[in-house]
Amino acid sequence: MAEAPRFRVREVALHERPVKLRLPFRFGVVTLTECPQAFARARIELVDGRSASGGAAELMAPKWFDKNLALSNDDNFEQLRDVLRLARDAYLADASPDSAFGHFARHHDAHQAAAAARGHNPLLASYGPALLDRAILDALCRALGVSFYDAMRANLVGLDGRHPQFAGIGWAAFLDALKPPARTIAARHTVGLVDAITNADVTQPVNDGLPESLQQVVDRYGHRHFKLKVGGKIDDDIARLTRNAAVLDRVDGEILVSLDGNEQYESADGVGELLARMREAPALRRLWGAIAFIEQPIHRKAALDVDVRGIGAIKPVIVDESDGELDAFVRAREHGYRGISSKTCKGVYRSLLNAARCATWNRESDGARYFMSGEDLTTQAGLAVQQDLALVNLLGITHVERNGHHYVNGMAALPGAEQQAFLAAHPDLYEHSHGATRLRIRDGQLAIGSLASVGYASAAQPSWDTMPPLAPPMRAASNPGAPR
Repeated sequence: MAEAPRFRVREVALHERPVKLRLPFRFGVVTLTECPQAFARARIELVDGRSASGGAAELMAPKWFDKNLALSNDDNFEQLRDVLRLARDAYLADASPDSAFGHFARHHDAHQAAAAARGHNPLLASYGPALLDRAILDALCRALGVSFYDAMRANLVGLDGRHPQFAGIGWAAFLDALKPPARTIAARHTVGLVDAITNADVTQPVNDGLPESLQQVVDRYGHRHFKLKVGGKIDDDIARLTRNAAVLDRVDGEILVSLDGNEQYESADGVGELLARMREAPALRRLWGAIAFIEQPIHRKAALDVDVRGIGAIKPVIVDESDGELDAFVRAREHGYRGISSKTCKGVYRSLLNAARCATWNRESDGARYFMSGEDLTTQAGLAVQQDLALVNLLGITHVERNGHHYVNGMAALPGAEQQAFLAAHPDLYEHSHGATRLRIRDGQLAIGSLASVGYASAAQPSWDTMPPLAPPMRAASNPGAPR
């Protein structure tokens, strides 16, 4: 493999755009109607003098990184802005050249400590470097004239064991063994806790011509992969799952379902009772048989201290919100968890680390017991969704939670020239319909062949000069838990 190029991070610009939802979405304790999306643009300079810029984007989802009910959504947004500023300042303050992974590795622990000193938990702290690392990766790929897939499989990012959590892994062999990227991936549609299930549930229609109920979603997009949210109250959850099942029972062919607990259950016993009730319900027979795994049912404060082997023997259990520190999957495995989510908002290198762990553990157990799933319903059309799709595709994941297109009206709020640029660059992934560029889903599949273009999964860029800068720091916080 070629030696990983070394470079300096010369500039990092942070921006944000408002995003309004066409439909409200509830996950966990929050119902979301609007939310800013953060953007990072980084310019790097290779030691040979070549320079290039790259970008990345991520929604600033409230009440996911930090579910403290004492914090307002605005407090959560400011937390995310704060960790972005911390990461930017750290990366720019160190002018010595390094590989792409080297920049991440040498800043990771210090950034986590700096964020913790400001009251931010590890999951929240990871958001800042995760966005910057993607922008830097995009710039590196553009400087070298290669795709994200080629850069990763040839280890042009310089993955090695310099950070203790990444030690002991044969990175060159692991990356070289990754399968060639697929040209399609299944979109797993999420049904939130206030989403309309049947057409009769649509009491205040948007009337924009796009699907508003699960029934309409299935009819339009042809999904066969689904993610169903549960809320921690067994009777209510059984009733809602039964209504979901009535729609999914009409889907032709094999279906796959994941069950998302969103930290809503207090104990493994509660989850076990839910599963027992589901297994006994005749109306849930097909749904029960289609469940592939259960995602983070127990609150993160207790999740990695609770033994889930009992429920894991019924259905595999994976970690999502508890994935705050780099060793979270190692600790989770000791308590019976078999999988963990990949999300670009947690970091590209974290996903690669956990994928390598799965490969190692499965070799040791002579099977396929451990796995990664692709989870993120907030990714928006453009850089965010494309970079996340490319990451899960690199890891060989064949279906991914994808729902930002359902709750947001595609690129409708963006400049027309930007919409056209992404549509022209990625005609397999997007279409122009109902007045805007949006994801194109056929038979439940996303066509992603064009993501193999030069750069990190995007042959187009946002209209940077029309984009407002990241909002300035708040002068005062509304409560003691928010950053100062």
